[in-house]
Amino acid sequence: MRIIGIDPSIRSTGYGVIDVEGNRMSAVTYGTIPNPVKRSSELCLLNIVENLRDVLQRYRPDQAAIEKIIFVQSVRTAIIMGTARGAALIAVAEAGIPISEYPAKSVKMAATGSGAAQKQQVGFMMRVLLGLKQTPQSDEGDALAIALTHARHIHR
Repeated sequence: MRIIGIDPSIRSTGYGVIDVEGNRMSAVTYGTIPNPVKRSSELCLLNIVENLRDVLQRYRPDQAAIEKIIFVQSVRTAIIMGTARGAALIAVAEAGIPISEYPAKSVKMAATGSGAAQKQQVGFMMRVLLGLKQTPQSDEGDALAIALTHARHIHR
């Protein structure tokens, strides 16, 4: 089974694709979709949709997992995160891929054993658990951890 994990953000959406065979998991690809600060919100959202479409077409995942927004510091942050998340959901839905959602605490718990883990810890554990040669950047590591969380959830 192939799973894509998505960590949505208006400025740097992370994605990670893993293959799952029994208890073995391996990273296929991971990266970020960057959006410069000066780019307008609507163009950022279009960039997220277009780039995720490309990733989905190239790697053809069977399932998708995305971070669920539970806590935000402000209404403005919620709106910005929600729009980036919506753009990612549109790309996945267009591809006809089933989508599951996981709260950040559950992702951190699955990745590190602690729901309060820091981004660096999540990235390091993705390196260890998926046999990567280098520690992924924070958004990439989070996306891989979201995919790993889904893999562990469906193989219970």
